[in-house]
Amino acid sequence: MRIESTANAALASIVARDFAERAGLAPASGAALATATSELCTNVLKYAGTGWVTFRILDSEPPRVEVVVEDRGPGIADIDQAMRDHVSTGGTLGLGLPGTKRLVDSFELRSEEGAGTWVRIAKYR
Repeated sequence: MRIESTANAALASIVARDFAERAGLAPASGAALATATSELCTNVLKYAGTGWVTFRILDSEPPRVEVVVEDRGPGIADIDQAMRDHVSTGGTLGLGLPGTKRLVDSFELRSEEGAGTWVRIAKYR
């Protein structure tokens, strides 16, 4: 799904919750995944302008919902710094990426300056 507007980010959040429900995750897990997805999609809009989000249910035990959000924006200069609470280059509270990591069971981030950012999150409980 392409991310190019706040409506797309909102829809991605709904889709994440739907995937969680279809995978049999608890409602609270679906809400956490939806919030994490929304945060990542909002970051795409803020820092890159456009990007993509994909969803899938992994047939594992327990079932796992995976969300991948990526863009071709400016990338993150210092990932370690970006993962610290209250650090922001966008004039916000600086809780987005670290908060997203706390909401999910699996979090992987790759970024290259000038080439974009790729984040994979998963929820399974």
